[in-house]
Amino acid sequence: MKNKFLYRSLPAALLLLWLCVQSAGAQTPIDAILMPKGGLCIGIFYTQDNWNEYWEGTLKRDNGNVGVLKRQTVLPMVAFGLTDRINVLAALPWVRTHATAGQIRGASGLQDWGVWVKAEVLKAEHLSLQAALGATGPASNYLPDYFPLNLGLGNVEGTARAIAQYRLDNGVYTRLQAGYHLRGNTTIERNYYYTTQGYYSDQVDMPNAVTYSFAIGRWMNDDAFKAEIIYDGLHTTGGHDIRRQDVGFPSNRMIFQRLGASLQYYFPPSQKIGLFASGGYVLNGRNVGQSTVLTGGVSYQFN
Repeated sequence: MKNKFLYRSLPAALLLLWLCVQSAGAQTPIDAILMPKGGLCIGIFYTQDNWNEYWEGTLKRDNGNVGVLKRQTVLPMVAFGLTDRINVLAALPWVRTHATAGQIRGASGLQDWGVWVKAEVLKAEHLSLQAALGATGPASNYLPDYFPLNLGLGNVEGTARAIAQYRLDNGVYTRLQAGYHLRGNTTIERNYYYTTQGYYSDQVDMPNAVTYSFAIGRWMNDDAFKAEIIYDGLHTTGGHDIRRQDVGFPSNRMIFQRLGASLQYYFPPSQKIGLFASGGYVLNGRNVGQSTVLTGGVSYQFN
């Protein structure tokens, strides 16, 4: 009975792969960078995501049976230039979760594979408009409803994204991006669950989601160094709140707004090797943890 109570006291987790990709430093599906034709960029990034308070619906609280929830992610990524205006990207993260209190063990393993195609649809003197299409899905047989220690949400997802960047001659730029995430069902390892009503099924209907961000930054030293501030967020288009003293669930309504910053440096003279560091903090949310996310990584570009 004690272990059952501990399990049902766990809160919901933040969205997983999207947060890591949002923080990564080489070319990603949400930036305005494109590799030239035949160019290949590989990168590997480490992310530490910690929180000790979360929102149960709109109620902000802590949980002594969780303590600090720690999520570590190792994310290899690759980008290839099919043409100067069309790139293909792929990622396969490994995730480890751990709670500092309570009796529930963490999990580790491959999370969700991701593949994207990004294209520049308009290029003017200072303006670049891009579009990205992508898909993600489970890369291992993890438990999607093992909240908040689950590795991922367990569903196949398609994403359509628009990106607009305006850059001045002195290297200062602003960037807007917005994406729509169309989600398939999640399969859980039980044939009954309760959200706002009972369901005799192992299939969970997942709410779709909208992600967005606004960034302002500057390239300096002949485009060898970049500093950026970013405000980003997520809003599911449906779902339900965590019930009082209940465990989180994949189809929970999830909302957050986050503020972060990043630094990126490419070593001269070839600028093939790049170093990256970033940090972000969730300002407000619903059914997510108030998390601090720190990321560091390295990339190498082959031409």
